[in-house]
Amino acid sequence: MGTIQSIIPPIHPEGRRFILIFFIITLGLFWFLGDFFGYIGIILTLWCAYFFRDPIRVTPTRDGLIMAPADGMILPIKKVVPPAELGFGDAPLQKISIFMNVFNVHVNRAPIQGRITKIVYIPGKFFNASLNKASEHNERQLLAMEAADGTTVGIVQIAGLVARRIVGFVTEGDELDAGERFGLIRFGSRVDIYLPEGMQPLVIEGQVSIGGETVLADLKLKEGQRVGKRD
Repeated sequence: MGTIQSIIPPIHPEGRRFILIFFIITLGLFWFLGDFFGYIGIILTLWCAYFFRDPIRVTPTRDGLIMAPADGMILPIKKVVPPAELGFGDAPLQKISIFMNVFNVHVNRAPIQGRITKIVYIPGKFFNASLNKASEHNERQLLAMEAADGTTVGIVQIAGLVARRIVGFVTEGDELDAGERFGLIRFGSRVDIYLPEGMQPLVIEGQVSIGGETVLADLKLKEGQRVGKRD
């Protein structure tokens, strides 16, 4: 079973109706426009199933680790004041942004074990999620999480140029394990995570993260911010 799931990962239930819609449209393309457009429909239907895949992940559970909430490419890491809606104050914090293209897994996972203390949804526009202005102008959902030791992290799900819906699986007060699924963004998007004060990232710009598996930071590690090179 594990081998099968590694080749054909499960489909998240959120995607089933979209796959069905794509399939029905494909049948219509074959019927009304012929084989050429029908085969295009098949490709798009397969892509839709691929987009909504929800693979099994193995999440490290040691205290102090902050895991990647999403698959995708790490954008430039900056120290900025977190959104006021999170209630984290005015002190700049390290922000790690993960850009998900339309081929990445779009199920989002909790970066720590803890409680959801706040959820704020903000309607907005649909700029390319890789742009800086997406953090301020795009449709987004903000979540604050607090661990048992008081460690807090902020997570911002941001809709992108193609994305048109942020889907949440949790409510305020829910207790989550690290790596547990908390939401999904349809069709290309981005997730920002704000680290606790004084915490340095263990990832670098251009690195590809795996949601629930890549360690973004470690409270128990005193290493400075990492640098890297492209090869």
